[in-house]
Amino acid sequence: MKAIRTWATFGALLACSLPLQADVLKGKVVGIYDGDTVTVLDAGNQQHKIRLAGIDAPEKRQAFGNRSKEHLSDLVFGQMVDVDGDKIDRYQRTIGKILLNGRDVNLEQVRAGFAWHYTQYAKDQAPADRAAYAQAEAAARAGHRGLWSDAQPIPPWDFRHGTAK
Repeated sequence: MKAIRTWATFGALLACSLPLQADVLKGKVVGIYDGDTVTVLDAGNQQHKIRLAGIDAPEKRQAFGNRSKEHLSDLVFGQMVDVDGDKIDRYQRTIGKILLNGRDVNLEQVRAGFAWHYTQYAKDQAPADRAAYAQAEAAARAGHRGLWSDAQPIPPWDFRHGTAK
């Protein structure tokens, strides 16, 4: 009987320690680093560097890098946002989906043609997001929007590693 109570107590404690949903950070966007990285200031005046999940935008030194950054800035700079995500990357940035009044800003970057759907990490996305981002990239390509107006846009992962053709 004592063993059953011990296991029951252990199970209850374990269940209470598991998160029920992803963490949501609320704050004001106070900095734009590039087309897929921002700084958010929370209510406690702590800054959080956020890497937009599911997308990869051109690097600053790359074609369309500045335009991607400007587009993201026009969308969110100075705005109160929700950041849905709790993973931390190797640069200590939170990886998250930025929501502005419920609108997926990451998706808007892809839709406008200022970021790729980052399929290398698509498995980390919800299936609905994965489908929406892929569809948005296909539409941006077909419409020659943003970086897709270039005849041969170079993916940022190739640019970073010097493997661009």
